[in-house]
Amino acid sequence: MEELKERYDGLQAEKRLQEYWEQKGIYAYRPDADKPVYSIDTPPPTVSGSLHIGHIFSYAQAEMIARYRRMRGYNVFYPFGFDDNGLPSERLVEKETGIRAVEVPRSRFCESCVQTTQKYEQEFKALWKAMGFSCDWSLQYTTVSQKAQKISQRAFIELAKAGRAYIRQSPVLWCTECRTSIAQAELESKELQSQFCYLPFRAEGETVEVATTRPELLYGVVCVFVHPDDPRYQKLIGKDITVPLYDFSVPVLADSRVGMQKGTGAVMCATFGDTTDLEWVQEHQLPCKKVILPDGHIAGEVPHIGGLTVRAARSEIIRLLSERGLLQKTERLTHTVSVHERCGTEVEIIPSRQWYVDVLSQKQALLSAGERIHWYPASMKGRYRDWVENLKWDWCISRQRYFGIPFPVWYCRDCGKPHFAQPEQLPVNPLETPYTGRCECGAAEFIPEQAVLDTWATSSLTPLINQESARERGEKEDFLPMGMRTQAHEIIRTWAFYTIARSLFHVGDIPWRDIMICGFVLAKPGEKISKSKGNAALTPQALLQTCPADMIRYWAASARLGTDTFFDRREMEDASRRFMVKLWNASRFCLRHLADFDPTSCPALLPVDRWMIERTRQAASQAARYLDAYEIGLARHTVDALFWDDLCDNYIEIVKQRLYQPDIHGEEGRAAAQAALYFALLSILKLYAPFVPHITEEIYLKGFQEKEGATSIHLLQWPQEQEPDADILLFGGEFKAALAGMRKYKTEHGLSMRDTFACLTVKAVRRHGSLFAESEKDLRACTHAEEIRYQFTD
Repeated sequence: MEELKERYDGLQAEKRLQEYWEQKGIYAYRPDADKPVYSIDTPPPTVSGSLHIGHIFSYAQAEMIARYRRMRGYNVFYPFGFDDNGLPSERLVEKETGIRAVEVPRSRFCESCVQTTQKYEQEFKALWKAMGFSCDWSLQYTTVSQKAQKISQRAFIELAKAGRAYIRQSPVLWCTECRTSIAQAELESKELQSQFCYLPFRAEGETVEVATTRPELLYGVVCVFVHPDDPRYQKLIGKDITVPLYDFSVPVLADSRVGMQKGTGAVMCATFGDTTDLEWVQEHQLPCKKVILPDGHIAGEVPHIGGLTVRAARSEIIRLLSERGLLQKTERLTHTVSVHERCGTEVEIIPSRQWYVDVLSQKQALLSAGERIHWYPASMKGRYRDWVENLKWDWCISRQRYFGIPFPVWYCRDCGKPHFAQPEQLPVNPLETPYTGRCECGAAEFIPEQAVLDTWATSSLTPLINQESARERGEKEDFLPMGMRTQAHEIIRTWAFYTIARSLFHVGDIPWRDIMICGFVLAKPGEKISKSKGNAALTPQALLQTCPADMIRYWAASARLGTDTFFDRREMEDASRRFMVKLWNASRFCLRHLADFDPTSCPALLPVDRWMIERTRQAASQAARYLDAYEIGLARHTVDALFWDDLCDNYIEIVKQRLYQPDIHGEEGRAAAQAALYFALLSILKLYAPFVPHITEEIYLKGFQEKEGATSIHLLQWPQEQEPDADILLFGGEFKAALAGMRKYKTEHGLSMRDTFACLTVKAVRRHGSLFAESEKDLRACTHAEEIRYQFTD
């Protein structure tokens, strides 16, 4: 046993211990038939910029579960990946290099993407290592790797041949800034200032006022809708109405979705102002007119505003209407619009040829799958259910971008039929590899698909990627469903939903048994810390220069699962430093008195020793129940109560005299205190090990390894659970209450805790009389009471 230094230097110790773990292969995954596998589907962070403290919070909580499960006897499969393709990575590259994807050859831009994402992946990996993450880095993957591309392309072909993936020319959600189609899950709602423009349509010789926030779409009007019960317009239903400025006629139709109190109660339907326009066009089989182009400009053939951007076109059309006396009035308003989550641009709906995955017909199966997964916290299942029930679009999986996984498909130049790559060709890039077969129509010329797969189309396959890695390691057991998925709540509608869908389609089962949903870290009320909001100035890397990882981890283990928390550096450092100093000093004290202790001995324990052991077992069982439910914060607070209150404030104070003065209490009394102290301290180190792995390892290696034998505390088993002795716990509570009364009295009377006082009154149940009789030396030693009186109750 090596004596602990006076002070613990976390910055120095953590790097040394991380190297020790790596050298010893402490966290390496090895198939083991004797251990059940616990596999974690870790979210591959999007390579879109540097990580912030919010990432540390959620990833650290999941890592704590990995450590806990390892100590519970599981063979933990804990890989890390990086989501390094798609629009987020492209936008990062454009920002860093000043190169716009549309302005350079595709190959050159993709080369820049590879170089930039690799740089950030190394930065991410170094950060996770510095945080002491116990993953097996040999299982690392990226979503643009050759293996991931092969799995993703194979899965796409499987969906296409099964009829679940299809290509269609139809209106699609479109971001004019990113110049790509997007999926419903990529929309965010945003409150924007706008104005209602009241315009004079003409019908049956009368003026019909129509209010719109999108006057630039007048040329695209295909119908005016009114409510069937609105008496103002019933006579116009089925008639024609003339569009101002452009002077063409469209029908007036009735639909109950029209709000009679909104605007004038007459609504223009244009292609396309919003999703309601799209629904009306499809349901009423209305024509589609091209107004907005994919680049965000108005089509050249649109009179007056052709070639202008949408915003400029809106200003110009309002000017023209006003100039010609066709703008009756304007009215300021705040309304909700859909924007692209990646860039904040208002989303348009334009006709385009895209690949989709059919999810609308599978709603019931997706809802059923959600019910079979255990959601932690349980309330998060409601978010998933609401999302599925309110789906309006099939999943658009094609993106008009550059750095992504290519669609393994070519189209016949004559008839347009898609032709797919053969399994042995995968992964393949159709832009570089020509199709060599012939089409059924006899043609031999083919056009490669230029779009790439949505990044979610690949990251939704992480269970399959992980399964492939496990098989490469020789894992022969059924790997799916995985044990647990961890993620934040804002991507339930994307990563969770898409992964559940893909697992059902490809495996026929749920992807994981449990899903652990973490909360956000907030910079201020209602505002999460994020790269896009510019409120993540303090980087984790900078913080780790002066703050040991265990201090950050201790803070990350403080919140209830799924709840948001604030980050205040000073509060984090003060609380964490206080804890680590206390743990180190308490361990130094205990280990000094355990140097000559033989853990194989079995001394006769006094009642208070038995209480400390039972209280430790009780806390270990309670913490395990919380961790089984992924309640990191509740588990840590349970261990805190055991350590601070029971061990430090009470038990150590009770047995100090026994440890220091065996001549008074006897060697047997000292040995009993040593036994309880050894058990409690080692157990507490184990209980804290998932949260603060470095300092607990340092204490273990210096104070316990020689006697316990294990290479690392993280290879020890969680304290054995057994039903605690309720009666001895009650006795311990009575003992603590007596001490608390003594401390209160001395504090109120300005006495030192070492001062004697006349009489201590102990309240207890009568059957504990013998336990207190055995414990009177301890009671006198820690209270300095001249007389002890007992008030027993039945």
